[in-house]
Amino acid sequence: MYYSLGIDAGGTYTDAALVRDSDGEIVDSNKALTTYPDPLEGIKNVIDGLNPEYLENVKMVSVSTTLSTNTILEGTGFPVALILIGDHPVEKELPAEHVLFAAGGHNHNGEEVAALDLEAIEKFALQVKDKVSAFAISSYFSTRNPEHEIRARDLILELTGLPAVCGHELSQELGAYERAVTAFLNAQLIPITRQFVKSIISDITKRGINARLLMLKCDGSVVGIRDALKKPIETIFSGPAASLVGASYLSGIKTCAVVDVGGTSTDISSICMGVPDLSDEGAVVGGWKTRVRAIRMETTATGGDSHIWTVNRELFLGPRRVIPLAVAAVKYPDFLNNLKRTPMHAREDLGENIQPTKFFVRSGYPTGELSRAEAEVLEVIGEEPVSVTEINALIRKDVYPQTLDSLTRKRLVQAIGFTPTDALHVLGEYTAWNAEASRIGAERLARLMRMTPGEFCTAVKKRVARNMALHLLSYILAGVPYTSIAKILDGNYPAKFKLDIPVVLLGGPVRAYREELTKIIDAEILVPEHAEVGNAVGALVGKGIKRVEILIRPASLMSPDKDFLVFAPGSRLKFDTYSEALDTATTLGKKLVADYMRGCGLSENQVEISVDKRTISPDGWNHPPMETNLLVMGIGIRGLHV
Repeated sequence: MYYSLGIDAGGTYTDAALVRDSDGEIVDSNKALTTYPDPLEGIKNVIDGLNPEYLENVKMVSVSTTLSTNTILEGTGFPVALILIGDHPVEKELPAEHVLFAAGGHNHNGEEVAALDLEAIEKFALQVKDKVSAFAISSYFSTRNPEHEIRARDLILELTGLPAVCGHELSQELGAYERAVTAFLNAQLIPITRQFVKSIISDITKRGINARLLMLKCDGSVVGIRDALKKPIETIFSGPAASLVGASYLSGIKTCAVVDVGGTSTDISSICMGVPDLSDEGAVVGGWKTRVRAIRMETTATGGDSHIWTVNRELFLGPRRVIPLAVAAVKYPDFLNNLKRTPMHAREDLGENIQPTKFFVRSGYPTGELSRAEAEVLEVIGEEPVSVTEINALIRKDVYPQTLDSLTRKRLVQAIGFTPTDALHVLGEYTAWNAEASRIGAERLARLMRMTPGEFCTAVKKRVARNMALHLLSYILAGVPYTSIAKILDGNYPAKFKLDIPVVLLGGPVRAYREELTKIIDAEILVPEHAEVGNAVGALVGKGIKRVEILIRPASLMSPDKDFLVFAPGSRLKFDTYSEALDTATTLGKKLVADYMRGCGLSENQVEISVDKRTISPDGWNHPPMETNLLVMGIGIRGLHV
């Protein structure tokens, strides 16, 4: 009897599920806290809680994670230098602090328009190498000819030893700006993904498990785990993709909307007849548009661990993730006493970082470049949580809230605070941790809001449910302005929306929100068995899907019957005739798909490959097509766990 192991690492919990290969039955599952900065301990803990007899016969391990998504949402990614080669547009905002515009680039036919300025790239790389963790490179029309990106990448690797990501490796679509952003975000995620993958491999190896290792991508398909290391940007929404296919599997419903409530965010997506609804455009994450094919999703930085804070009797929810008070009281032995004795702040001093329930603790990440103020504050933050009052006493002056923000963004400190998870502890609807810490926190914040603790926690719960409903409706009513939906929900005569599509809820405490949601939305709202580990299940049931896009064009419109260019991922080829170009492009596309599927552990007879050819020509054009687009797609014809 063989089994497959699914693991999902979220911002708060790492989940695991064991599935029996013969019939797809979930035979065991477990949850453990995600650990920072190294997720290895959390992965070890979650697997330790599974039946060892099953683990001995695991033949496939598939993983998903929201760690990279959360990194971008919270703005806590590693620093990256961006190199733009050629005539890039400069009117749009760029995500990087360190940017170089270098001469070079190609035209639409892949012909060099300017020599590559390697001298400028060398000077820039040496200037910033100690300030960044990776480089991103985007050359103009690199999808037509990647030569300049490759030469720049090789030089940077030789000079710095740091990873360098090229735009052409991630997307074959036009759009120099979006490709540059995609390369930047990919480079930013390399250290996080590498740490996560190393942790998985390390634990599996130590246990003597000889299994195929896969990772879910953000379109609901799977990839060999080593390929995921090269392109972590393709896994940015692997957690939400896992929840989508997992929800469909657990509920037995092939067409449904899914609301996945995690620690850091809530994600809404849908699946139709077992196929994830993909976005026509690139994934948007943290406000940045990418060239990554992903599930169509509405996401909000509101989750079970979102920071609840108050200023001037107004309630704020997120967007930052914090450690819940209930969890901190279990994790840190003296925290409860510290919470009880911490004084209330003056109302005029209150802000996101200055709250009677806000504490800070060192994360364990290695320290990089710090300002004097950051170094001074970090020195007094240790391995036990401290309040702002204690920090002020230790540095003998008032700490600037911006300094705490900066240390949090750099991942050097973790914040602790009141969260929706704490509110559910007070209301008795979720009691996994220390409810006394949650109650003390609720009393303090309720006093500032002039409410009772029960009223305050009910208000928090309603706010979270309202956010879930708002984003679900925004997703389903695509094209309707978000503000218009909010006005209908919050107006003097609020409407109740009726949905014909079933809604499946996933996440640890989602049952607590089901009743509140039914007050806003008239729909079949389901919480399936094993909903708390739905993502881990989804990591296993994703199919192998690979898409390869190839473009064929005449080299010159002046002589459209000879000399044809083929632009394929990572290559530019030239042929005398159109038929030769088409035959080679088709063969190449099928080979790229077959090689990819082989890396995912699928044999040739388990994969169906289709070729979709679309041509563009003006009326009266009596020549080979002006443009031919080939989409070669391979689909694993049976579940990977079978």
